[in-house]
Amino acid sequence: MLGTALLLLIALLAVSVPVAAVMGVLGLALNQFFSSIPLYLAMGDIVWNASSEYILIAIPMFVMLGEILLRSGIAHRVYAAIATWLSWLPGGLMHANIGTCAMFAATSGSSVATAATVGVVALPQVKIRGYDEPLFLGTLAAGGTLGILIPPSINFILYGLLTQTSVPRLYLAGMIPGLLLTAFFMAIVLIYCLVSPAKGGTPVESSWRDRLRSLKDLVAPLFIFGVVVGSIYAGWATPTEAASMGVFAALVLAAWERALSWPMMKAVFEGTMRTTAMIMLIIIAAQFLNFVLANIGVTDGVAKAIEALGLGKFGTMLLLIVFYLILGCFMETISMMILTTPFVFPIVVGLGWDPIWWGIVLTILIEAALVTPPVGLNLYVVQSLRTTGAIADVIRGALPFVGAMLALILLLMAFPDIALGLPRWVMGGS
Repeated sequence: MLGTALLLLIALLAVSVPVAAVMGVLGLALNQFFSSIPLYLAMGDIVWNASSEYILIAIPMFVMLGEILLRSGIAHRVYAAIATWLSWLPGGLMHANIGTCAMFAATSGSSVATAATVGVVALPQVKIRGYDEPLFLGTLAAGGTLGILIPPSINFILYGLLTQTSVPRLYLAGMIPGLLLTAFFMAIVLIYCLVSPAKGGTPVESSWRDRLRSLKDLVAPLFIFGVVVGSIYAGWATPTEAASMGVFAALVLAAWERALSWPMMKAVFEGTMRTTAMIMLIIIAAQFLNFVLANIGVTDGVAKAIEALGLGKFGTMLLLIVFYLILGCFMETISMMILTTPFVFPIVVGLGWDPIWWGIVLTILIEAALVTPPVGLNLYVVQSLRTTGAIADVIRGALPFVGAMLALILLLMAFPDIALGLPRWVMGGS
């Protein structure tokens, strides 16, 4: 039964059926042939429960926040400012790509929005400066994944909802790993360009006067990060309310920059509705499929099969890492989180791993799924911004950064306090 379901899932994805429709069709098929519960008795409750949680309001708010920063031109100025500070390193603007992704991640909460925004600004520099194109594209695809690890993060909100885990603690836990992963990405670029200087393109000259003058352009993202994350830890707002405050702050900044207009807001609303509708359809379809899988015993069966292997705490974790790496090649990331968490989370907690720690590790594995073919969404986002060239260039450039993600996971396994130390220090607890 499980094998049939997986084959159907892969077949539908292979012919480019939208992922929400795939999960809906799979759920209907499994319910029809293997379940004794009439679907009409549960469908209404499933849809309502999957879409009515208050914390989900934060998702369109964070998407809108990223859209405002993009449409108002603030993102372009942030990129230019970071470029003046980082472009002296071997690799030039590729470090600016990663640095801007990290800073934009601190406001957007979405990897796709991060990759798309920075990609629009940065891609023209490939030809102008003579960079190695695959590596340059890889920095955009991989750098964009920082959008779900550095808080605020839409994925942390969903994980917190699924596991009843504190979102503020997840935000704190993601900060140091997010900065470490940023440093790892930049180290990869540095090594490549030291070994082969031609990959680093033409250097960008910046004076100290230019750098100091550019600092004013970094105020906007830092201000929004302070409003969103600061309001949560000051006790002034929940994550949902903080996301709304971030949107208001972004609108104020756009008005200050004289970029606020009806055409701009129309584009913002269209982009927000399109992305939010996609996410909510996936959430509802995944929850429906989860209900069917639990009802026919697949969820319990998979959990018991993993536990029966008797691999111990670290062996089971390594198995789960391999499982997610393989699954990430075939499934969209939000779907992957929602579908697997009900049976994986109890196993992880039962082995003695901290729920907050697993939230960070799972998010890094989801980051890897965003840049691994054939379904890696960030690969297609970056490719869609190009006018010529094959997607194989993006894939080849992004794969080295998956190694950095795996290195960070191993580091977190060895030293869990990299993730857990800051939440413990700020919010207390064990």
